[in-house]
Amino acid sequence: MKTSITLIAFVLLIQACSNDEKNFDASGNFESTEYVISAQSAGILQSFSIQEGDKLGAGTEIGFVDSTQLYLKKRQLLAQIEAVKNRKPNLGLQIAALKEQLETAKTEKARLEKLIAGNAATTKQLDDVNAQIQVLQKQLRAQESNLSLQINSLDKEAEALEIQLLQVEDQLEKSKIINPVKGTVLTKYAEQFEMAAPGKALYKIADLETMELKAYVSGNQLAQIKIGQKVTVRTDDGNGAYQATEGELFWISDKSEFTPKAIQTKDERANRVYAIKVRVKNDGRFKIGMYGEVQF
Repeated sequence: MKTSITLIAFVLLIQACSNDEKNFDASGNFESTEYVISAQSAGILQSFSIQEGDKLGAGTEIGFVDSTQLYLKKRQLLAQIEAVKNRKPNLGLQIAALKEQLETAKTEKARLEKLIAGNAATTKQLDDVNAQIQVLQKQLRAQESNLSLQINSLDKEAEALEIQLLQVEDQLEKSKIINPVKGTVLTKYAEQFEMAAPGKALYKIADLETMELKAYVSGNQLAQIKIGQKVTVRTDDGNGAYQATEGELFWISDKSEFTPKAIQTKDERANRVYAIKVRVKNDGRFKIGMYGEVQF
């Protein structure tokens, strides 16, 4: 009798373990969006001191590429722009003499008109003054036109140099290594004083504070789930048991696929499955690639 009781207890224990092993609705692996950050300019990495595991904020400057030549180019362009501006004629000063001559001629015309009215001057004198005024007016218009063309030409020359200056300033900004996203440095591909080049990977970063568990469900389970649903995520606690965490289902694939080899579903006979993603707050326990289970 004692032997029978022991045997029954053993069978029940095996069944309990078997049931516990299948006590999940979907399984998969944790993942996070990973970003490979590359250099945007060529040169020596004068500063680049991050380490794997460092937590970085978005917009943090973490180093820079040597920009000496760009800085010298910027100074050269600034000097050229200043030189062009100094060559621009002062329109007011250039035509001041002609304007003064024109005003004098007009004053003389008014004086002669009064003298002619009193028979103290001849019309010939007035005609001469009128002709002089016409000549001065034409000279003034021509001078203004020539000076305007010269000023416009110099403005265009300065504008072209200013565009080049903006390009250099943009390159100077790209010499700075600015971390674009909040996250943890996963892998570092370069070291300080190494040569950087546009497109050359410097490091990989991912936000590990919130992880995503990508799991798979069979077609007959789709009716049990919906976007925004709260679910339970189970992971191995390292002592043969499971640790449960609340998660939120935020994505369901609209296309089925063949069951990945490393994935189990509740219905082992399912040949085609649908991928889902569950978002979980990470307290440091979850790692990229780690196995997890979902209970609806």
